[in-house]
Amino acid sequence: MVSDRPRLVKRRAAAWSATLALTIGVAGCAAPASSPSSSGEWELSGDYFTHDPALVAGPSHDGDDWFVYSTGDGQVADGNIQVRRSDDGVHWEYAGEVWQEKPEWLTEAVPGVDNLWAPELYEHNGTWYLYYSASTFGSNNSVIGLATNTTLDPEDPAYKWVDQGEVIASAGKNFNAIDPGIAEDADGTPWMSFGSFWGGLQLVELEWPSGFLADPAVEPVTIADRGTPPNAIEAPYLIERDGYYYLFVSKDFCCKGLESTYNMAVGRSTEIKGPYVDRDGVSMLDDGGTPLLASDGPRVGPGGQSVSGDLLAFHYYDEALDGAFRLGLVPLTWEDGWPTARWE
Repeated sequence: MVSDRPRLVKRRAAAWSATLALTIGVAGCAAPASSPSSSGEWELSGDYFTHDPALVAGPSHDGDDWFVYSTGDGQVADGNIQVRRSDDGVHWEYAGEVWQEKPEWLTEAVPGVDNLWAPELYEHNGTWYLYYSASTFGSNNSVIGLATNTTLDPEDPAYKWVDQGEVIASAGKNFNAIDPGIAEDADGTPWMSFGSFWGGLQLVELEWPSGFLADPAVEPVTIADRGTPPNAIEAPYLIERDGYYYLFVSKDFCCKGLESTYNMAVGRSTEIKGPYVDRDGVSMLDDGGTPLLASDGPRVGPGGQSVSGDLLAFHYYDEALDGAFRLGLVPLTWEDGWPTARWE
């Protein structure tokens, strides 16, 4: 099975956003959010109601703006990927959707698809590559699609996401083609990690500049697996640091509001294809993974992560917002070659 992705629960989040706007209007101005912390969760303001965030932090690319692209809402713009921007990473505003209608090939490939899930952003030679997931609940009749652009900023005159079509599909396979993450190895070769439940997390080689599979005939390599049904692991994300590739994953169950059990873990390898092991040497093919961040009091089910610079982005369910999902940003710190993340 696959975790129940939001259809979207954003309707509740939108109500909170409207309440916030009303409060600002009555008060005349809102109190400024606190300055970003070097450790612990950042205090955010504005519209930060995102799910499965793909973060591009301002300092990490050629520009000052910050962007988060995230899972769409089936009742808004045909469920297409949502865009939010920020000047400082603290105050966020809604900036629209990638498209107003899904590509026709996509609705034919995945009948009944509602909203698009879990985007990934990667820049190569001046082109932004947007990978995204399309599926239906409880099914691995899924595809990962690709769109390209020269800018992330919806206000830029050159802004236009061009549909490039299907990257990989999983109908009839023992894996699930959702939750893409892109990384390059030491030679500059691009790779895509992906997967959810079923046969675990997978890795395939891509090629530039197309962004598609280097060889569609080559089967994906399994890089993480819990070994027993329902194999509740998904959302792989790879980064390279100091000669190691770090694999961030989300374990257990997402998308159940305050009943969610999502949590994040990490392993590392000297080779992008693995084997990945945790801090205790346990293989991630044998349910390994060093715990990174889990539920804490009113902050429930963190996961669906991405990394930009040394900042970990994820969603969680906030008891203070009646269980609505929201964006979380926590700096990564490094101790003895391993990342750590703390709520406080």
